[in-house]
Amino acid sequence: MTSLIKKDASGHAGDGDANLLINEVVGVPGGIGEAARRARAAAYDEFLRGLLPARDGVALMAVGGLGRRQCAPYGDLDLVLLHAGVPGTDELAASVWYPIWDAGLRLDHSVRTVSEALSVAQDDVKVALGLLDARLVVGDQALADALIRTAADHWRRTAVRQLPGLREVTVARWQAHGELAFLLEGDLKEAAGGLRDVGLLRAISAAGITDALRPAVRAAHLRLLDTRDALHQQVGRRVDRLVAQERAGVAALLGVEDGDALLRRVAGDARTVSHALDDAFRAADRLRSGRSRGGNGAPVRRPVARDVVEHDGELVLARTAIGARPDPSLSLRVAAAAATTRLPIARATCEWLAAYCPPLPAPWPAEARAALTTLLGAGPGLVPAWETCDRYGLVDGWLPEWTRLRSLPQHNPVHRYTLDRHLVQAAREASRHTREVDRPDLLLLGALLHDIGKGLPGDHSTVGVPLAETVATRVGLPAPEVELIGTLVRLHLLLPDVATRRDLADPVTIASVAEAVRDTGTLDLLHALVRADAAATGPAAWSDWKGRLVAELVARVRTALDTGVLPEPPAPDPALLAGPLPVVHLTGDRVAVAAADRRGLLATVAGCLALHRLEVLSADASVVDGRALVECRVQPRYGLPADPVPLRADLRRAVAGDVSVTQRLRGRALAARGSGAAPRVVWHREAATDAVLLELRAADAAGLLYRVACALDEAGALVRAARISTLGADVVDAFYLVGGWPDDATRARLEAAVLAAV
Repeated sequence: MTSLIKKDASGHAGDGDANLLINEVVGVPGGIGEAARRARAAAYDEFLRGLLPARDGVALMAVGGLGRRQCAPYGDLDLVLLHAGVPGTDELAASVWYPIWDAGLRLDHSVRTVSEALSVAQDDVKVALGLLDARLVVGDQALADALIRTAADHWRRTAVRQLPGLREVTVARWQAHGELAFLLEGDLKEAAGGLRDVGLLRAISAAGITDALRPAVRAAHLRLLDTRDALHQQVGRRVDRLVAQERAGVAALLGVEDGDALLRRVAGDARTVSHALDDAFRAADRLRSGRSRGGNGAPVRRPVARDVVEHDGELVLARTAIGARPDPSLSLRVAAAAATTRLPIARATCEWLAAYCPPLPAPWPAEARAALTTLLGAGPGLVPAWETCDRYGLVDGWLPEWTRLRSLPQHNPVHRYTLDRHLVQAAREASRHTREVDRPDLLLLGALLHDIGKGLPGDHSTVGVPLAETVATRVGLPAPEVELIGTLVRLHLLLPDVATRRDLADPVTIASVAEAVRDTGTLDLLHALVRADAAATGPAAWSDWKGRLVAELVARVRTALDTGVLPEPPAPDPALLAGPLPVVHLTGDRVAVAAADRRGLLATVAGCLALHRLEVLSADASVVDGRALVECRVQPRYGLPADPVPLRADLRRAVAGDVSVTQRLRGRALAARGSGAAPRVVWHREAATDAVLLELRAADAAGLLYRVACALDEAGALVRAARISTLGADVVDAFYLVGGWPDDATRARLEAAVLAAV
């Protein structure tokens, strides 16, 4: 076979050429699937057998993918040259390794005696796991058998003691690579739930600790291997991260509908693997530490809820529950007990519930509804309990809508979870706020259902209302509470949208929110839901600034609902109204400027802040006692705070009309233009008391506010306030333009000026 390997002008095979050749030699078009992997392994074996002459006391062993006969199209070769202390092993090893390197193949190699290999395995658990896959390619069969037999025996005897250290290494890997089930661009091998974790399950099974490689795990493993094969073929080289630009091609090679369907399949398989590994680690913990035992040596059974007992660290059904006709609410009650006690549900119990627990009637009985509330309000125990029930199909019995939501990817980079996990996480976060509302049960259910409309055409806040109301009706809520659940779904984005995009000092803003919310009880539920939703979304979805704005909006709306009187706008900072002009104040995230001339002041301040790499979150412009005032809330664009000394100096010079600062601002801003989808302008006619609202939706870019403010100023518009809302790589910037509703020609002119500036 060596004579058939393609080589470049230097005499070495190009990157991946040997792998391509092997696919051609064995005649497996595409090279995807179990048969293709075994064919590649057979081709590698044939190639390697030609490199080692027959000799007693020497064996060439394959480990890793080749050892398991699961060779990826562009995988490495992991080889061990095993010997019995025969002379000349260094020269022999070189005669094997160099032809492999010359063939352009990647190689991980070692030369060891049996005792050396076992010694290294004793000190390094990764080596111990690798030897479990060891397989003779060519050479001394007895020598290979000795290593394979002894390594397996050593692992069975020491696995329980070695697994805690292995778990520490595994957790560190998970922290570095994330959870494959929830990543838009996950590493199929290293991320939690990936191929590396299947290797751990195989090792735990080999130790006899538990049957970790159940049929569902085996099927998930094969699909993950197929996905990696297709990814290698799509990219044309070794790569394990399923990046966005390759998803459609990989899906096509696998015969999957599209990239989203592929992500859902990978997510489901990763969750199956992760759940099995959690179960396997718990089994190892029980063997290592043991549990409290009774006088007869049997594990103690401790009742924890009706029909549920703890047995050997897991929750199982009481004997009376198994013998009697099952209650339809039993699975929910078991899940609630698991969530509140933070104990896992035994696998056999999950299987029994899936097979024998009858479906819930519609509407649900009060006991099932109470169990759901307990489950959703359990806090940290909710997510693992829900995930376990979902793996065994119990959740589909509670909520048939869950099938559509499961593992649905969310392509906004702000989201860190798939849709179903986001909803469960939102309920978990909502449990932190249950004492702040009159109806904690409705808060928890609203959190679970708030995004139920995602994945369907239209605005998910509107589309989700009838879906959520259907669930609430099935659960057994009375009509007024069903309507309130629908209101929470419809308005769950109202508070953050208004708080970040509208002028909170404008009475029209407060009146519109009060009219939509209608009462303080609903307002409190929405406020709690907003915070839970943001916490479940990810760290980029919330900030102290956003929290303050939402809290300020809630306080003003509460005043309006309680008294029927709209709150007065806040008074300007007295410090800006005294002393010689210009006045510049820098305090925390607030920048305030007072000058003699209002025209162009907002644009000048915004440009100067952009020059110092500060993002403007909100801006207010006004004239008080003949002074033009601009107040901004800012944050560093790249996380580094601006130096206040040069910032203050530049602001003073700029608002005083220093031309050199203005020129510097324009040059820097033009160089910072963003790119992306076509920008759009939306007009709002009755969103303000004394102004019209121009809303710009565009790609984010440094200096965007400066450019747009300049364009509006040059077009003759007067901006009294601006609100900046950043959503990933996009922004929604709202500008309050003083005056009445402009005619068609004026709107067209202002819109053209704004779009040209973007």
